[in-house]
Amino acid sequence: MAHSAMTVTSAVRAFWLTRDRQARKQKATGQRDQGARSAVTGGAQMDGFADLVASVVNDSGGGKLALFRKQSVELPGFFRATKEWDIMVKSGPRLVAVIELKSHVGSFGNNFNNRAEEAIGSATDIWKAYREGAFGLQPEPWLGYLLLIEDSPQSRAPVKVKEPHFPVFPDFKDASYARRYEVLCRRLVLERLYRSAAFLTSPAKEGRRGLYAGPVPQLSVKAFTDSLAAHCALHS
Repeated sequence: MAHSAMTVTSAVRAFWLTRDRQARKQKATGQRDQGARSAVTGGAQMDGFADLVASVVNDSGGGKLALFRKQSVELPGFFRATKEWDIMVKSGPRLVAVIELKSHVGSFGNNFNNRAEEAIGSATDIWKAYREGAFGLQPEPWLGYLLLIEDSPQSRAPVKVKEPHFPVFPDFKDASYARRYEVLCRRLVLERLYRSAAFLTSPAKEGRRGLYAGPVPQLSVKAFTDSLAAHCALHS
């Protein structure tokens, strides 16, 4: 299913404007998010993308699919009891799709590894649970990962790596955090941890007008939603 660029533009704009509202509210109430947690948590900031995904699911599923977000999004894991996913789609008792929506603004050095470990671990956990029969006998669900990061000098600057014992893979040598995230998303799909991944960058100032870039065609939001739409149409 195709979607308009304006839909993604609106989601990006909503992301930055929601962050602004949250910052003003924190300032007015005197409350501050602990550490840099707000830089790597999506929450309401990603609601525009959740709306985009919901429209794709509803259109491609012909209204036959049930979409869950914010409530009743817990799924059993293998290494832990449950995990709350951002979006879950079902057709009757069958699990059709599961989606994570993430963002990262600032504090890249402190949080990149945590974000990578989270993405890898969550996928590993749900696939092991699936293979152990947690969701019954059913076709594999569609697992998706969408990530928006801030386009800034910090995210674009080359980052040195420490290699005291063994060399790192060439893709990571002097790679910026934006490049590292691109490699991460590529390999999440290559290793079949996720059926599809979308990777966007957006500068804070221009992002408030909806400006964004999708540096890699294979990781575009369109490729992501087209893949999801095809799966939902097949399993609705």
